[in-house]
Amino acid sequence: MADWQIRSMTSGDIPAVLAIEAQAHDFPWSHGNFEDGLVSGYYMVVLEKAGTVSGYGVVQIILDEGHLLNITITPQLHGQGLGRELLLHLMDYARHRTDTLFLEVRPSNNRAIALYQTAGFNEIGLRRNYYPSRNGGREDALLMALAF
Repeated sequence: MADWQIRSMTSGDIPAVLAIEAQAHDFPWSHGNFEDGLVSGYYMVVLEKAGTVSGYGVVQIILDEGHLLNITITPQLHGQGLGRELLLHLMDYARHRTDTLFLEVRPSNNRAIALYQTAGFNEIGLRRNYYPSRNGGREDALLMALAF
């Protein structure tokens, strides 16, 4: 039996999610970003491992398109397959509500790109100067898509 579960995110989860966000990202989402997502009805889940919030995902559905806005696992738990399980869960949710699931990813995030590719996502474009970078400049984003 797995020692993890995926459930709906609540406002009470936001402090734990923000702690993971700060560990995992140079430019983390804010409390307001997560609260706005909950209020707007985005599909927001947390992955709990041994009863502790250890990851989360956010999907927005607009008409016949889905957008994976955020998926993150606690960095100390990378390599255990939790990101893959969370991604598969989010894909399953989107599959029943949309024709295509899109996402952006930093070209420097090789682990994430490999995960997305093995899940069936394909690179379809480039968004120039999409992300802020540590050096004060901007980094492009790869645009990837999965058609259902």
